[in-house]
Amino acid sequence: LQVDLWQPSSTFHIIEGTVIDVRVPQNTSRSLLPYLQQANIQYTILISDLQKAIENQTGPRSSRNRRSLPGYNYEVYHSLEEIQDWMYYLNETHSDLVHMFSVGKSYEGRPLFVLKLGKRSRPYKKAVWIDCGIHAREWIGPAFCQWFVKEALQTYQTDPAMKKMLTQLYFYIMPVFNVDGYHFSWTNDRFWRKTRSKNSRFRCHGVDANRNWKVKWCDEGASLHPCDDTYCGPFPESEPEVKAVAHFLRKHRKQIKAYLSFHAYAQMLLYPYSYKYATIPNFSCVESAAYNAVNALQSAYGVRYRYGPASSTLYVSSGSSMDWAYKNGIPYAFAFELRDTGHFGFLLPETLIKPTCTETMLAVKNITFHLLKKCH
Repeated sequence: LQVDLWQPSSTFHIIEGTVIDVRVPQNTSRSLLPYLQQANIQYTILISDLQKAIENQTGPRSSRNRRSLPGYNYEVYHSLEEIQDWMYYLNETHSDLVHMFSVGKSYEGRPLFVLKLGKRSRPYKKAVWIDCGIHAREWIGPAFCQWFVKEALQTYQTDPAMKKMLTQLYFYIMPVFNVDGYHFSWTNDRFWRKTRSKNSRFRCHGVDANRNWKVKWCDEGASLHPCDDTYCGPFPESEPEVKAVAHFLRKHRKQIKAYLSFHAYAQMLLYPYSYKYATIPNFSCVESAAYNAVNALQSAYGVRYRYGPASSTLYVSSGSSMDWAYKNGIPYAFAFELRDTGHFGFLLPETLIKPTCTETMLAVKNITFHLLKKCH
C-alpha cells in the first residue's frame, strides 16, 4: 500500500502514539479505511478531494493580473519563471538596496539566484542568510521570502526598525533553493519534495536537499534508498544546489551571523541540533532568541509556535542545512516550519499567505534585533 507521508517525512519517526498525515490515492482509500477501523486506529479525513484543492490553488490565473510587475501580487503563489522575472525587476528598479547574483547552477542548468538586500553604508557589514523552498512542495516558503523582500523595500523609509536592519546588516535571500523541484511541483507533481537529479541505477529522481549536507551525513532520519523522500544522495553535497550554497556560506562564514531556512508545515521554530540530542554551546542566546521570536509571532493572530532543538521538538534528522550552518560557524541557525499543523498541509490556501507572512515577519525582525544586540 503506497502512501505519501506528509508528516513526519519518513517512517523512521513513527512510533506508537505518533500522529501521521498521509496522502492516499483515491482507489487505495477504499481498502485503507476499513483496515484502519479493523485495527482500531483513529483517523480523520482532512482533505477529501485533493485534486479539487490543488486546482483551487493553481486554477485559471490569467484573470489575476499576475505578470505585471509593478502590481506584483504577493498574496498568490508564483511559478519559478514569475519569481525570477520579479527578481530581475527589483534588481533594475531598486539598485540602491538590491543586488541580484547567482551562486551557481541547478542540476537541470537553472541559475541559483540570490538577492543581496541592504544599504551599502560601510565596507564591512554582518549578514543574515535566508533561504526558502529547499523542499519543492512547501510553497509558502518562497511566498514568505518574496514577502520579506517586499516589506523591506516598502517600509525602509517609514519604519525605523527596518531602516536600522538594512543599514546595519546585509540580507542574502534565496527565494527558491530547489529550483528544479519547485518548477516540477508546478508542472508535474504538486507534492514533489526532492531535487531532480537522475540516479543511474534506479529510475527514481532526486535527493532530499535537506539531508545532503556534510554534517553526520546519512545517519539517523535519512534514507540510503534513492526512491525515498528522505534520500540523502550518493555523497554529501552531491546536489549542485547544496554544493553551491555551501560554497557561498563557507566563503562568507565570517560575515554571516544568522542562517534562517523556511519550511512547512508544523508551526515550529527549530534550532540545532537536528542530528543528535545535545545542547549547543550558545544555547541560552539561541533559546532566548527563539522564545522572543515565537512570542512576537503569536502577537499578530494568536498562532502558537512550538520551539526548541529540532531533534527533540520535531525529530532527529541528519545532514540538514541548519546543522551544517551552525557547525560552520554561523552562531544563529534556525529552521522555521510555517503554517499550518496539517489541516491544509502543503496546500495552504492563498488567503492565508498574508497572515502567515505577516506573523513570520515579526519573528524574523525579532531574531535580527537579537543579533544586533549581541547576546553573550
